[in-house]
Amino acid sequence: MSFTPGQRVRVSDRAHRGHHRTPGYVKGSIGVIERTQGEFTNPETRAYGQSGLPERALYLVRFESKDVLEAASGDRIYVDVFEHWLDEAR
Repeated sequence: MSFTPGQRVRVSDRAHRGHHRTPGYVKGSIGVIERTQGEFTNPETRAYGQSGLPERALYLVRFESKDVLEAASGDRIYVDVFEHWLDEAR
């Protein structure tokens, strides 16, 4: 696993056709790794009858609502995001 709790990450904003678990509303947003969830088969390939291997790391990422929804409510949003959708944020 590449990321550790407390580390800032950016969710990739790349286009993706077909099934994927990364919600569009967090693409391009910066969040913080809350915890690692483990490694799991890739649902993006399993949806099309493939094995989903190799397994991919899954992280719980915390976002401030103002950074995602442009609303200054002070709320937080938590989303599970697979590692191949994350980059280190500076």
